[in-house]
Amino acid sequence: QGRMPKKIATENINAKLGIVMRSGKALLGHSQGLKALRKGQVKMVIVSSNCPNLRKSELEYYCMLSKTQIYHYMGTNTDLGAACGRYHRVSCVSILEAGDSDILGAVSGSQTD
Repeated sequence: QGRMPKKIATENINAKLGIVMRSGKALLGHSQGLKALRKGQVKMVIVSSNCPNLRKSELEYYCMLSKTQIYHYMGTNTDLGAACGRYHRVSCVSILEAGDSDILGAVSGSQTD
C-alpha cells in the first residue's frame, strides 16, 4: 500500500478536522479533554507535536485506560489551532462525535507510531 507523504497526510487530517469542527462535536484543550476522557465520552484525541511531555503522557495514559484512539499531529499547536478554524494555539483536540467526517477510520489506518 505504501505510506502517504507527511505533507499530504497532514493536509488530509486538516480537512477532516475542519469537517469535524463544523458538523461534529469536539473539545479544545487539555483540561476539557481530560474531563471528557474520564467520563468516557471521547472517541479520539489529537495531540500537537509541541505539547508538553507531561501533558502528552497524561493524555496517553488516560487514552490507554479508556481504550481511546490517540493521534500525534505532525504540526505545532498553532497549526492545530488553524486546522480547527481558530486563531489561537490548541495543544489537544478531543473528538466526541465525528459528524460527517470519516476521521476515526482514516487516522487509524495511517497511524505510524
